[in-house]
Amino acid sequence: MTVPAPFLVVLDADSTLIENEVIELLADEAGSLELVADVTERAMRGEIDFAESLRARVKTLAGLSTGVFADVLPMIRPTPGVHELIAGLHANGCRVGVVSGGFHEVLDLLAVDFGLDHWRANRLEAIDGKLTGGLVGPIIDAGAKAAALTEWAAAESLPLRQTVAVGDGANDLLMMHAAGLGVAFNAKPLVRARADLAIDVCDLSQILPLLGLRG
Repeated sequence: MTVPAPFLVVLDADSTLIENEVIELLADEAGSLELVADVTERAMRGEIDFAESLRARVKTLAGLSTGVFADVLPMIRPTPGVHELIAGLHANGCRVGVVSGGFHEVLDLLAVDFGLDHWRANRLEAIDGKLTGGLVGPIIDAGAKAAALTEWAAAESLPLRQTVAVGDGANDLLMMHAAGLGVAFNAKPLVRARADLAIDVCDLSQILPLLGLRG
């Protein structure tokens, strides 16, 4: 019996690893949900620059207490099949990463529960326990997502042909192009058109048979 080669699978976070858009959960607490949801949708369709859209959305969060992260955590819904996917990958010697245009303040809390091997996201600036509406450090945009996948593959001594990128928005296209296999998951039309494969059912475990790990 041939043992499948190990893979590095890198997923987007919002609307992929989880069903929510964390920026919208935070914006709801700040009273800016309608504005933020509209900008998020336009960015995911590739109509506006991601970094520009992120700064505009984060600005609306100014004044929120840093305690908001604990408040929104119970609202987060894991995408169906995600735990099965990660368990199946780990059982076959694979590694799992998540690179997010969202925020470390939430992703750090999820990483242990999900059993992630690698993760990277944006960081929100806070002073005296309140969000300033700004960001700290480099923005995790499309280029940074592709760079993370490449970096993690090198760290795991895996060639890029044994990497898989999974996402739903325009911000995921560069990492999907860099990966050996780019999978559009419940994705926008632009992303579906440019991906190697598309999964249109809301079940992340469907990635396993694509890699010969189940079925």
